[in-house]
Amino acid sequence: MDTELQRMRAEKDAFFANDRRSPLTREQKKGFRGLAYFAEAPELRFEVEVERFPEEEEVQIQTSTGDTRTYTRYGRVRFQVEGVEQSLTLFANEYGLFLPFVDGLAGTETYPAGRYLEPEILPGGKVLIDFNLAYNPYCAYNEAWSCPLTPFQNRLKLPIRAGEKIFH
Repeated sequence: MDTELQRMRAEKDAFFANDRRSPLTREQKKGFRGLAYFAEAPELRFEVEVERFPEEEEVQIQTSTGDTRTYTRYGRVRFQVEGVEQSLTLFANEYGLFLPFVDGLAGTETYPAGRYLEPEILPGGKVLIDFNLAYNPYCAYNEAWSCPLTPFQNRLKLPIRAGEKIFH
């Protein structure tokens, strides 16, 4: 029986392989057999409180093509991985929360410029951070896309073995 995560991954693979809006080039689609993922890691799914920043400051985040995109610094989340406390900054825009991050596997097992999450807002000032849903930005597949670069404060030294792996 497939899990919800497995179904989501199969749908994404089908989209990448067949949809005209796929970030893959026609040439890439020819040999495409699906994206590479880490096994589901329930221990990398967190419901955590958001430490809201006192002032919602607008920031410009540079993109892979040299442009900038405007986000609001929303807050900070703290969680533990392998017994070590980590913290990441959440950003927000008109589409919701945005969490770009780089982990210790960047450049070997994960995309060097980082992966993305869109945390779900939960009741009581909490958010769901599920690293199993971490995905590569479209510029990981095709440099014609413009993607926000991960800010320095969201670079983790330890590995996050969940979500999408680097695309080869």
